[in-house]
Amino acid sequence: MEPPGNDAVAFESAEKIVLRWDSTTSEEAREKMIFEGDRQEIDQYLQAVDEIQRSMESTTLLDDDQSKANSAIQIAMARLEDEFRNILIAHTSAIEVELLSDLNSSSSSINYSAASRTTSGEMNLGDEELKSIDGKDGGSVKKQLEHQDSGSSSYRSTYSIKEIDLMPPEAVFDLRSIAERMISAGYLRECIQVYGSVRKSSVDASFRKLGIEKLSIGDIQRLEWETLEMKIRRWIRAAKLCVRVLFASEKKLCEQVFEGLGTATDDACFMETIKGPAIQLFNFAEAISISRRSPEKLFKILDLHDALSDLLPDIEIVFESKSSESIRVQAAEILSRLAEAARGILSEFENAVLREPSKIPVPGGTIHPLTRYVMNYASLISDYKQTLVELIVSKPSAGSRYSTDPNTPDMDFTELEGQTPLDHHLIWIIVILQFNLEGKSKHYKDTSLAHLFMMNNVHYIVQKIKGSPELREMIGDYYLRKLTGKFRHSATNYQRATWVRVLHCLRDEGLHVSGSFSSGVSKSALRERFKTFNAMFEEVHRTQSTWLIPDTQLREELRISISEKLIPAYRSFLGRFRTHIESGKHPENYIKYSVEDLETDVLDFFEGYQPSQHLRRRSQ
Repeated sequence: MEPPGNDAVAFESAEKIVLRWDSTTSEEAREKMIFEGDRQEIDQYLQAVDEIQRSMESTTLLDDDQSKANSAIQIAMARLEDEFRNILIAHTSAIEVELLSDLNSSSSSINYSAASRTTSGEMNLGDEELKSIDGKDGGSVKKQLEHQDSGSSSYRSTYSIKEIDLMPPEAVFDLRSIAERMISAGYLRECIQVYGSVRKSSVDASFRKLGIEKLSIGDIQRLEWETLEMKIRRWIRAAKLCVRVLFASEKKLCEQVFEGLGTATDDACFMETIKGPAIQLFNFAEAISISRRSPEKLFKILDLHDALSDLLPDIEIVFESKSSESIRVQAAEILSRLAEAARGILSEFENAVLREPSKIPVPGGTIHPLTRYVMNYASLISDYKQTLVELIVSKPSAGSRYSTDPNTPDMDFTELEGQTPLDHHLIWIIVILQFNLEGKSKHYKDTSLAHLFMMNNVHYIVQKIKGSPELREMIGDYYLRKLTGKFRHSATNYQRATWVRVLHCLRDEGLHVSGSFSSGVSKSALRERFKTFNAMFEEVHRTQSTWLIPDTQLREELRISISEKLIPAYRSFLGRFRTHIESGKHPENYIKYSVEDLETDVLDFFEGYQPSQHLRRRSQ
């Protein structure tokens, strides 16, 4: 044991050094920072603090010196707190968004270990410095760095988390040197508060660069949907960068500075730094998850769900401690609410399709906007199949085959065995779309046009399904065949409604005087028959050239089908009875059309001509 006098001498020497840097009494101390000076001066001050702390624990120090030691340590802690804050501020700035983006797009984890990264103005730390950082033998920090370099299974070497060094090694070294002494002197709370307040300002600056705004849940829910869509895209990108780079790097820095200096001190500093920003970040997704449900929100909600689901393992790792449990719980609850919102929106979309109220017929029997909207929506559902198939686990509440409710279609899902509940929902959407379209078709006064409308719309549905491998797989061949039969049935109904009456004019019955083919032809009956045919065909041509079949191939197929029935019948009728008309007066009043005229006029059908266009075309 050293003589008591040696302790007093050492204490007095240490006290002089501490008092010289008392900023309350010295102008020089106020203007200079110790840790901006040379290493020897820094080490001298830290050794003086160590000596005063040792003296306070000594039993040989006189009571008067003990009082001086208490005063000196308070001065030293105030000084170290200022130095600690100054080092933090000097090395605190927002992370460059470009760097974050580069890291986010990288295909592997990027870990710049404190022992190997060197840039201008930085130094490499060897074993001796590691001992100082760790306080005793450098074991904890050294193991940490070895862990990073060896590709361990810790979060530092996961595929997605990509840490970066937020401060140069010498700054970390100095911060840890100060933190060790403040904590041992009982100034843990002050140390954590200073660290958290400064580092939080850095995180806030990074948030601003990433476009993360301070909006309350109410503010978010009041935004127009177009604005919100843009913010959702930005949030997804920013959330990945925040969790995998920014928060992970802040956690790494806390561990470098505080690990081993007290029970969960590093975690306390981490939470002091990022708890507010993390809550701010996740509040956005929470606001979306509890906002009013509407069909247009489904796919952005699924984007959010996918992004958060992808991030959840990283959130579990970065926020692994007990004190950060609330962050993990919040993220998991938001994910659950987003899933529930998606299910609710799909159900509400089905109801909206069924109840869509428009009653004004679309001109020309073309494709209804609802059909386009629903089938585009269905295509997007197939794009999100991987996500939705996990969320949708129950079949839709379809009407029974024996349902007596006239406002609900019938659907027997036993015909669709082997398909997923999501497939059933998609098929049900198409079933209720057809049901709604059939209701809308009844608003056409012309029965032929009603059939043409259904043919157009069901054909569009079929083509959309055939054009998407994903959609076709989900709908299945069985129901696709039913749809194909449906539009062909509508085409047949159209032809019957339009052309049976026209072709009826070209029959022989009723033209023979005595009802016998050998008794001669009634010219008056024949003239009336030609006049009726001319009038009916002219009316059909006038009307149906304004109707529209937008699909070129379907339009051509229907024209060919009409020609195959009309042209041979007219040619035969004209061949049998032309001479009877031409032998009388003014044959041109009865035979208005040649076979070629009819062939040409059929080409006008379903072009969607406006009345003025139709008149010009007929006059040419």
